[in-house]
Amino acid sequence: MTASSSSSPLLDAVATAERLPYADLASAIARLLRDSSVQVPPRLVQPLSGGGSLFVMPAADDSLAITKLISYTPANAGTARPAIQGDVVVFDVGTGERRLILHGPTVTARRTAAVSLLAAQQLAPEPQGPLLIVGAGVQGRAHLEAFVLGLGVKDVRIVSRSAASAQALAAYAQTLGVRALVVADANAALSDCPLVITCTPAREVVLYDLPRQDAFVAAVGAFTPQMVELAPELCRYCATLGTVVLDTREADHEAGDLLQAGLGVSRFDTLGDVIRGTRRHAAPTGGPILFKSCGWAGWDLAAAQLAVGN
Repeated sequence: MTASSSSSPLLDAVATAERLPYADLASAIARLLRDSSVQVPPRLVQPLSGGGSLFVMPAADDSLAITKLISYTPANAGTARPAIQGDVVVFDVGTGERRLILHGPTVTARRTAAVSLLAAQQLAPEPQGPLLIVGAGVQGRAHLEAFVLGLGVKDVRIVSRSAASAQALAAYAQTLGVRALVVADANAALSDCPLVITCTPAREVVLYDLPRQDAFVAAVGAFTPQMVELAPELCRYCATLGTVVLDTREADHEAGDLLQAGLGVSRFDTLGDVIRGTRRHAAPTGGPILFKSCGWAGWDLAAAQLAVGN
């Protein structure tokens, strides 16, 4: 941990991660979804030349106010530079003082995986796995950790366009006491895996075969209308014969997978509806469950609450 020029600490990636254990973070997210004081305006996304974006994401409750300021640079994929860079700045609402500066990419990775973990805890018919992870980057690693530590998953299959990345993630999984296999075809692995995470750069469809009837699929990579990981037929299948749940209402206009499938996204329940018991549709009694995650500054606020100790 390094010190800033003021009294508020600037936490590096390691120190930020230490304050955000996955199970505790999932619980913090559930508490936030029950808190009526939370305010989250729409995020500002500024396109940058070269295909990148600058995200400005504020949120507040009665005690803390945060802004996440991050850059997303897809061209950094496969290089030594991370695709996501930036910080989460945390302020005390009562005094206006800056409390913390958290490492933005670490917050993003851990809170995204914790949201998927919370959704799986609430919705997955077979939460013990095996787990299929499609995409072996930062989010693949974070979801591996979250599902192993939060659900007790012991069997993982990994698919990536980069064989080296897949092998590295499998080797890391084995250090966690997990049986991990690198497989070449994500679609062929669907029949063996009731837990599925897609966390790719979302430039193209990576899943087009239909999941198992008892599957829980968390689609994480596509967070704009133009991005996609899941084939339209798969999305329509889950909407018709299973259940679709969104992370938040922001997904109504951001969930590229569902929008490109021609689905009326606003008709689906959100994770908040599940947690608060306000679902418009009955809890599923069968069929695959598709959880579509697009991101929300509320998740960063939950991370800040946990990191500060609120």
